Amino acid sequence: MTGTLRRTPRLRGAEQTTTAVLRAAGAAISELAGGFGTALSALALLILLLLTAALSLTGIGLLLVGPALGALHALARHERQRLARRGHEIIAPDPPPTRPRAGLVHPTTRREVRWLLQHTSAGLLLAVTGIVLPVLAVRDTAFPLYWRFAPKDTTAASIGIGTAHTWLDAIAVSLLGVGWIALILGLAPSLARLQAKPAQRFLAADSDTDLSARVLELTASRAAALDAHAAELRRIERALHDGSQNRLISVTVLLGAARRRLAREPDHTHEVIDILERAHSAAEQALADLRGVSRSILPPVLEVQGLAGALTGLAADCAVPCRTDVDVPTRCAVSAEATAYFVVAEALTNIAKHSGAQQAAVSVRADGANLRLTITDDGRGGADEGGGSGLTGIRRRVEAHDGTLSLASPAGGPTTLEVVLPCGQ
Repeated sequence: MTGTLRRTPRLRGAEQTTTAVLRAAGAAISELAGGFGTALSALALLILLLLTAALSLTGIGLLLVGPALGALHALARHERQRLARRGHEIIAPDPPPTRPRAGLVHPTTRREVRWLLQHTSAGLLLAVTGIVLPVLAVRDTAFPLYWRFAPKDTTAASIGIGTAHTWLDAIAVSLLGVGWIALILGLAPSLARLQAKPAQRFLAADSDTDLSARVLELTASRAAALDAHAAELRRIERALHDGSQNRLISVTVLLGAARRRLAREPDHTHEVIDILERAHSAAEQALADLRGVSRSILPPVLEVQGLAGALTGLAADCAVPCRTDVDVPTRCAVSAEATAYFVVAEALTNIAKHSGAQQAAVSVRADGANLRLTITDDGRGGADEGGGSGLTGIRRRVEAHDGTLSLASPAGGPTTLEVVLPCGQ
């Protein structure tokens, strides 16, 4: 029994490591496949730019300069957004001028052209590699399932060598497929990072602009953190003043009354006992209030059950039927999990009070270095941050953690609240 208990954490750790490797490889293949689409678009755009340059010698191409530059800027903007969804945050530079002559010589345009050249060459090659490797892995691994139905003397391996005449030959080909799988697990994340590097280098703002933008972001984040801290202190102060303090005052008053009654009329013990019982009840209520305040500062359920268990408990206590889907393989920083917990708690409270919804859903995903929360309901919609629904407090708390919040709540519903928080693992 003791040996089994000692091995269990190791087995669990191995399972988590395997799951993490598989998820990383799958995310990398998906990222490379997405890069394949932008690489094809970049290749078409490069041909358009070369055609525009050639036609400009005759004067005809001058009419295409503006649209070509607009397409270049749009593709670069799309690539920043695509990589941001994959966890590669890129701070965009200032937009170049819209006039063709000024736009051609702008530093942002020159950097985007350099990215275009690299993405249509190395980026396209990496994307093709990321797509072909899984195909080869599936083809060779599954070869024993269909080799008997293949035409005679057909090349067995995907690399174009050998023929299979026996089951042993077919199994050898499947071992090659296992090798492809190992190659994917080991190389796919590196290939995805290599594909993203030119965009991170050329599509981001230059160092001066980047630093200035980051200073502004940190200044706003610090101000939001101070506001959120002050609001939290005010909430705790109100909870202590209006709840626990008043109950403790009533305990003091009741104990004083019991002491005076006992001093004046020692024989009326039943009345003194009644007063002491009331004081005891008030003391228990004050203790419950203090326990609630302490738990609201940092819920202990996060430490005991993790984020998935804590959010499941919130959904179970919600007045509106709510389903949860939490897929976070590793623990995040305590501050990130606490922020996610309070965001979901406040959002579900708003849904129960204001939405008139019949059902709600909470989805939490680990998205690269970020934690992505999506809370939806099928209520009446029309949620407004200025309407006193607690959304302003949620935004302050999220921005204090350097996160982002987006809300979609058209009239008639549904309402979708999406929050992205740095994991801080």
